Amino acid sequence: MMAMPNKSVRKRLSSLEQHLRTENPLLVQAVEGFRSLSSIGYSTGLLGRDESYATQVSWWPLISVLGTFSAGKSTFINQYLGVPLQDTGNQAVDDKFTVICYSGERENEARVLPGLALDSDPRFPFYQTSEELERVAPGEGRRIDAYLQLKTCHSERLKGRIIIDSPGFDADAQRTATLRLTNHIIGLSDLVLVFFDARHPEPGAMSDTLAHLVRNTIDRADSSKFLYILNQIDTAAREDNPEEVVGAWQRALAREGLTAGRFYCIYSPDVTLQTSNESLRRRFEWKRDQDLEEITSRIQQVSVERVYRIMGSLQNRAQEIVEVHMPRVRALVGRWRSLVLQTDALLLILLTAAVMGGAIWKPQLISVVTQRLGDLLNTIQGVGALTAMTVVVLIGVHFSVRHWAMRHLQKRLTKDLPESEALRMGRVLYKNARFWRSIFEANPAGWSGRYQRRLHKILGDANQHVQSLNDHYTDPAGKRHPPVVQAEVVAEPMVGEVIRGTR
Repeated sequence: MMAMPNKSVRKRLSSLEQHLRTENPLLVQAVEGFRSLSSIGYSTGLLGRDESYATQVSWWPLISVLGTFSAGKSTFINQYLGVPLQDTGNQAVDDKFTVICYSGERENEARVLPGLALDSDPRFPFYQTSEELERVAPGEGRRIDAYLQLKTCHSERLKGRIIIDSPGFDADAQRTATLRLTNHIIGLSDLVLVFFDARHPEPGAMSDTLAHLVRNTIDRADSSKFLYILNQIDTAAREDNPEEVVGAWQRALAREGLTAGRFYCIYSPDVTLQTSNESLRRRFEWKRDQDLEEITSRIQQVSVERVYRIMGSLQNRAQEIVEVHMPRVRALVGRWRSLVLQTDALLLILLTAAVMGGAIWKPQLISVVTQRLGDLLNTIQGVGALTAMTVVVLIGVHFSVRHWAMRHLQKRLTKDLPESEALRMGRVLYKNARFWRSIFEANPAGWSGRYQRRLHKILGDANQHVQSLNDHYTDPAGKRHPPVVQAEVVAEPMVGEVIRGTR
């Protein structure tokens, strides 16, 4: 029988499947894959009953926009949507995470809804965020509206995707919770746009912000989803040394480890470049238009990338169980087994030593005990009683040692591991230390041959589903569509070349 999550998780998955049947039927099968994988997590203890691998990924195409205050994030979003949805200005205008989604065909006007709308709806990426905030900062969970808001917009470019506009990283208030929520949306996002303000002449002074937005992301397996954007680059055109402005930012990002690839340089299409140099204006506009077109193209691709990301996440989770979690579980169970056997042996040695010491130092005591045991053994009933009593005592001691060893290791895990990992491994250890399991079991709890075969089936089904996606999105033989004439590709000069050519 498949292990089941609690009622809340089952309800959430049911709601997800119902939505996907109309929004993207290709992903309904993936939900079942995550449900089957989660059953392995419940059986092994890697997942609690209030968790699911399906709820740890974003099922909607998600674009997050990060950056400092006044870096032009809101202006960029407004221009992309073609709607003045977000407030703009030179000062901090919004200190909340704003989730922006399509309003539907019947809603032509934008609406602003409180954070509760996100916290209570399992279809959105901030579901039950109030509980997370409460764990980080007691009392903050009741102030969810101070952290989140939902905006709806009737822009065709929002169909099938969600955009999240984040508060600036310069804020001191609510900083810990803001960074925690930022990390949460980064993990869920298909595309992350990281904005910097070219008007700040000393990017080195923003080392803390750069560290979080760059250094902590470049080593991720999904680092290709990050686009680093130097916004409002038109200000550099009014400088005597525009190349040095760009170069300073390139060096600042390189110090944080971003040495490969390039970052984008843009400014608002509504801004008229303040320069009398016509050649400079054309070059800056060309560079802006090229980069904006590429950024827009990446945004439009997230719907397709989302499907592959989710199937990839399913495969990665399954591989993680085999290659990462189970070796750790085996090592932990091995430590527990060794501790139990060593303690059992030590107690046996101490008991033997006590008996031998008594025989040497108190021989009369041994005589009395022997005489009483002899009297007891005179009857068959006495032999049975003695045997039963001995077995009960030994079993009781052994299982007391098992429980003590489990509690001892759980306390060590709390000291040595992060809270979430300590909780998970403590739960795993509890499952393996239950009284009906033999201490010499070859496989950890929940990792029987049946569950191992189920995991291999999940991987096989995921590979087949990816092939089905390829059949849906591609046509290598060119039989379903007429050939497309490839447009001439115009070589794009590097940022430095664009600016050097203006001099």
